[in-house]
Amino acid sequence: MENLLNQMGKRIFERRKQLRLTQEESAKRASITPQTVSSAELGKKALRPENIIRIVAALELSTDYLLLGKVTYEDYSKLSLKIFDLSPTQYRHLEEIINSFIIALHEKEI
Repeated sequence: MENLLNQMGKRIFERRKQLRLTQEESAKRASITPQTVSSAELGKKALRPENIIRIVAALELSTDYLLLGKVTYEDYSKLSLKIFDLSPTQYRHLEEIINSFIIALHEKEI
């Protein structure tokens, strides 16, 4: 159980950093206390179900990703909606970035 809490905490921390939020800002978005965010990130204490729901909503995560580290259809759908709003030129630039990223990952594996 402790390892699971640590893994969840790491995912919360990483997502919060991606969104460039402080613990206080995350807590405010989720209507929880900053201490709850801190405890969750450190994997010190299990979250109540209602707080899990609040955190995933505030950080725009799926519960599967938070709990299990699995990217789901819901995650892909959210990303697709963001991509859908891009202009054709922006879309092509994003495509180039993604292709470069994938090539870099493959080169790193070699």
